[in-house]
Amino acid sequence: MTFDDARSLLGTELSHISEHLDECLEDSAYAAMGDVPASFDARTRWPGLIHPIRDQQGCGSCWAFSTSEVLADRIAIASNKPSPVLSVEDMVSCDTGNKGCTGGQFPMAWRYLQTKGVVSEACFPYTAGGGTAPACQNQCVDRESWTRSKVYARNSYAVNGVVNMQKELMTNGPIQVGFLVYKSFMAYKSGVYQKRFWEFSPMGGHAVKLVGYGTDGNADYWLVANSWNTVFGIDGSFKIKRGSNECGMEELGPPSAGMPASESVLVV
Repeated sequence: MTFDDARSLLGTELSHISEHLDECLEDSAYAAMGDVPASFDARTRWPGLIHPIRDQQGCGSCWAFSTSEVLADRIAIASNKPSPVLSVEDMVSCDTGNKGCTGGQFPMAWRYLQTKGVVSEACFPYTAGGGTAPACQNQCVDRESWTRSKVYARNSYAVNGVVNMQKELMTNGPIQVGFLVYKSFMAYKSGVYQKRFWEFSPMGGHAVKLVGYGTDGNADYWLVANSWNTVFGIDGSFKIKRGSNECGMEELGPPSAGMPASESVLVV
């Protein structure tokens, strides 16, 4: 893949956390969550409940993958049982507040999950990988009821600060984060990523799912699930420096999360 090809994968319009401070939970909510451990991995904390790495292919739908995967994981955690993969195609084709394969915004994506809901992947499979989204549907291909297949987010909120991100993750499950992608990231294989000091011009904004954190040697890192198949990085995931807002990871997006509606937990 050329760098120009790769730019098509970076379909997120990022905004700064300072624009969303009124959308954050009260500090008291995080104060009640207790201290953060030195390391955390949602995949081991909730075994079998965190959805596997996916592949957005040639569509700039990272905004939809990360939002739907965070909700799917949190539905599974809330119900304490595996939950269906949620339909990225529903969001890419039907969310008129965003731009399908050419980009999206975190707040608009979460608003769609709250107001319109999202069906299962089995109901509306992902076919936009070639870069063109199909028309919005209102019938499931698996003959399930479209309305009954819909699950919803009860709320959504921004998460401000490293410690609050850690507490949100360890208490409620993965969160959605965004960052600026530089060319060196495209060659990432392992270790804790930092952009090269001479890199000043990002290729674009990317949305991903934060699943953990820890320390590798002397480097504190975030553990992040990407949506570029398992051939990328560490079986589809990557580590990026934590604590210094590397590539905007702790301030851009903004870091976002939401809780599933109670009926969503019951449906699945």
